[in-house]
Amino acid sequence: MPVVRDLRLLLRFGNFRRLLAVRLLSQCADGVYQVALAAYVVFSPEKQTSAAAIASAMAVLLLPYSLVGPFAGVLLDRWRRRQVFLYGNLLRALLASATAVLMIAPVPDWLFYVSALCVTAVNRFVLAGLSAALPRVVDAERLVMANSLSPTAGTLAATAGGGLAFVVRLAVADSDAVVVLLGAALYLCGALAALRMTRDLLGPDIATVQPRFASALAWTARDLAAGVRHLAEPRRRGAAMALGAMTLMRFCYGALLVMLLMLCRYALTSDTGDGLALLGLALGVSGAGFFAAAVVTPGAVGRLGPGRWIVVCAGAAAVLEPALGLPFATVPLLAATFVLGLTTQGAKIATDTIVQSSVDDGFRGRIFSVYDVLFNVSFVGAAGVAALMLPPDGRSAALVITVSLIYGVVAVTMARFARTSGSHQRHRLI
Repeated sequence: MPVVRDLRLLLRFGNFRRLLAVRLLSQCADGVYQVALAAYVVFSPEKQTSAAAIASAMAVLLLPYSLVGPFAGVLLDRWRRRQVFLYGNLLRALLASATAVLMIAPVPDWLFYVSALCVTAVNRFVLAGLSAALPRVVDAERLVMANSLSPTAGTLAATAGGGLAFVVRLAVADSDAVVVLLGAALYLCGALAALRMTRDLLGPDIATVQPRFASALAWTARDLAAGVRHLAEPRRRGAAMALGAMTLMRFCYGALLVMLLMLCRYALTSDTGDGLALLGLALGVSGAGFFAAAVVTPGAVGRLGPGRWIVVCAGAAAVLEPALGLPFATVPLLAATFVLGLTTQGAKIATDTIVQSSVDDGFRGRIFSVYDVLFNVSFVGAAGVAALMLPPDGRSAALVITVSLIYGVVAVTMARFARTSGSHQRHRLI
């Protein structure tokens, strides 16, 4: 297989292997920690979980990416990246251990959330540093290959970490604190793995660093604003439309995920252990939908164009989500999670294609930073709206219908835009 061949080629680079080990351990720990946090918030027997609590947990997990992400590079270009991996993972191991203590101690909930917020905020620096360090461990000829395979391997590691957390929680120790401590141990392993690289190996070159931190922050803010203005230009309206469509579809995904969490906790099972197992199964089915999207989307985009594929994804979700979701029964809901994973990821791949082909290379990084903010803020906003609409057991026909209508609006709007743009759109929306 080409992927296996490419990976073998990259693994010949010793420093790439060491950097990849840091990524795999760090992101596996992320998966363990995030599942443990979700299980504690939603499935603790002593807690009467609410949709508002779930929304708070999502805000803790995602808002740091949105608020810190665009400015993380300013600090990463001043700190030695090897040290970021070392001390960042050590700090997360310490903070995760504190989270475990807070889970079993009689403390206010806000203190627990502050601890979790700090862990996820540090995560942004580590992930950005891993990407920034890649050119220091592979040659220019293989950099594109490394940029493709390394993040994919990290995503798989995070997924494996989530699965490991479910196994430990259900089969080994009926304690979320124990699972969090497992995540802390993996963070510690990530820190130790960073010590296998020399202190200055991963850069940055101190001579190229801007001298004033405040100036760099101001330039970053101005660059983001310039990226938004670039996206607003008439000839890039297709990219702006695709980003808007993806933001709304991400909103729908977030709202339905909160509903699924509540249903697994209260409506579909009578035991918290069974509910957690059902959630694990549902997330696995949704992951299968994501994988199916990766398989079918390239061919679909080639035949239809990325804009029309977004129309198909949104239209399919508008019809199938209420048909499968409104019975509020286990098997149809599992089918709905597959559809949700397929349509959301399919639309995201198409959106990435439109943005990459429509935006000038000099603005691409800034546009994707804006994309990242929209992606996460819409998800957290959806959780907040769901918290207002969902009853205690999670059964809400109103929420399902509202989400279906939003999908329908996305499909109709993108279809109209594709029709009017015609052959003038460089990225072929029709």
